[in-house]
Amino acid sequence: MLDPDGSLYVFGYGSLIWKPGFTFDSAHPALLRGFHRRFCIWSRSYRGTPERPGLVLGLDRGGSCRGLVFRVAGARAAEVLAYLNEREMSGDVYHRRLLPVRLLDGAGVRRAVTFVADRRAGSYCGALEPDAAAAAIARGHGVMGPNRDYLLNTVAHLRELGVRDAGLDRIAALLEPVG
Repeated sequence: MLDPDGSLYVFGYGSLIWKPGFTFDSAHPALLRGFHRRFCIWSRSYRGTPERPGLVLGLDRGGSCRGLVFRVAGARAAEVLAYLNEREMSGDVYHRRLLPVRLLDGAGVRRAVTFVADRRAGSYCGALEPDAAAAAIARGHGVMGPNRDYLLNTVAHLRELGVRDAGLDRIAALLEPVG
């Protein structure tokens, strides 16, 4: 999993951007080609319940995705991979892949650990219409809190990176104001 430079690189496209949960040495704006960010996974625990599932992001085939790449010292790689496996691989919804990611600050291309949606998983829902996704997100509330917060935190942190995700912006605009 280590890059030829001896570091572990991890690509974040959703909550990893704003809540990585591990120590890293640096973070770089990055571009992944061949996959795009999409609310394509039902969440029946973290952001919803079995009765009222919420949605979480996955990387789905096609397009490209801007996010962050975290560089982790090789000495901490095993610890970080164990944490990520527990966090991201507990529900059989993602494949862990090592994919080439372009660092947009001029640091070149790195092989980064990336979590891609598993289209065969029972929780994979594919491309929902924006109004259906917004309705599920508005209702969703799981052990990690309101699904709405997950969407809005992701949108806000992407904007801090200078990234506009039209799909996420469309869904956020459809959410009714709280209160």
